[in-house]
Amino acid sequence: MNNRLLCTVLMCLPVLTTQAETKVSEHTLKNGLKVLVKEDHRSPIAISQVWYKVGSSYEPGGITGISHMLEHMMFKGTDKHAAGEFSRIIAENGGEENAFTGQDYTAYFQTMEASRLAVSFELEADRMRHLHLLADELKKELQVVTEERRMRTDDNPQAKMNEQFMALAYSNSPYKHPVIGWPSDIANYTVEDLNAWYQRWYAPNNATLVVVGDVQPNAVFDLAEKYFAELQPSDIKPIKPQTEIEQLGVRKMTVKVPAKLPSVVLGYKVPALKTAENENEAYALEVLAGVLDGGSGARLSTHLVRGKQIAVSAGAGYGLTARLSNLFELEATPAEGKTVVDLEVALKAEVKKLQQDLINDDELQRIKAQVLATDIYQKDSGFYQAMEIGTLETAGLGWQKADEYVPKINQVTAEQVREVAKKYLVDDHLTIAYLEPQAINTTTEKKGAK
Repeated sequence: MNNRLLCTVLMCLPVLTTQAETKVSEHTLKNGLKVLVKEDHRSPIAISQVWYKVGSSYEPGGITGISHMLEHMMFKGTDKHAAGEFSRIIAENGGEENAFTGQDYTAYFQTMEASRLAVSFELEADRMRHLHLLADELKKELQVVTEERRMRTDDNPQAKMNEQFMALAYSNSPYKHPVIGWPSDIANYTVEDLNAWYQRWYAPNNATLVVVGDVQPNAVFDLAEKYFAELQPSDIKPIKPQTEIEQLGVRKMTVKVPAKLPSVVLGYKVPALKTAENENEAYALEVLAGVLDGGSGARLSTHLVRGKQIAVSAGAGYGLTARLSNLFELEATPAEGKTVVDLEVALKAEVKKLQQDLINDDELQRIKAQVLATDIYQKDSGFYQAMEIGTLETAGLGWQKADEYVPKINQVTAEQVREVAKKYLVDDHLTIAYLEPQAINTTTEKKGAK
């Protein structure tokens, strides 16, 4: 993209921002359930999402992954509906449904023709407080989750390295545990474990109902009152503070697993928007990630992939909306004839440039345009709009932060980007993992392919 076109994009952003403003209607039921509605009448559908303020970062040792396990069990029936009935009813009404678990939340969603919203509400309200947790169903689902872990983590070199990397990077933050849980914990869940977790966290006063689509807010509020208002709240006691202790030096590890290609990942301890003493630092870190990995014109792609040709891929990532402080990550896969050490040196050199030299105005405006355009165009998706609202609300930031993103990014200066690079991207906050490929057992691989 040439500079002239980039300037045009940037000049258009205020117009796009006005069109994409998060006009949310809010209502809280007497039992504590918060209902958030955003009208989007471009298509006759409604996206309904129920977000619970619980995820893997809430879990103590011994039952890691139990939030994810409970997500699976939420489809196993209630007093009114047998196992599998939830999904069958949604499908019969022309809808789609699923769920997901993260570090800071568990969420359940349906996408349906807008007039069928009551079907979604009735089913979600039923399983919010009336779930059946049966030993036979748990036994079957344990096999499903064990296989899911094998496919997504144990047989995936990058995922396996990332799991080991996170466990090393954090000392006492719950982000050190995988969302799916450690194998020994998964193998030893009991119905009692799951029931205690369900009773503790699955309550209207620990949930947010988000609806985006071709709906009228007052009608949605009336439906919510009809189906959710009689559910009893729980006594939700906040979890203990889980603040990561200060890291006192660089940490390194080598992960040896069957793989075709080596890779390296670097992670620096940084604050998230919720934990930053000065939230401008969080937005500066967001722009910094864009400088390194904001499209094909960003520095990592330009310098390491196309320029020096020492990497076949390189990227950067930052979790702005995490509930706890997290990592600013850099990752790369070396080109043929290059090593992970070569890439480590090159990645650190890019960091050093950012610490020493101010980004010029043209590059800063280009990166801002890229970051903002990505955010704005994602709002074309009703599901993304609901995800944004739910994520912000569940992380404790509040959905209103969605409207602050564009102006806050626009206010970031080159000096602020350099300062956060100097303050946070330092060796004392750094963890490095190298993936060292081991021979792949072709016999096992062929069997798995069948």
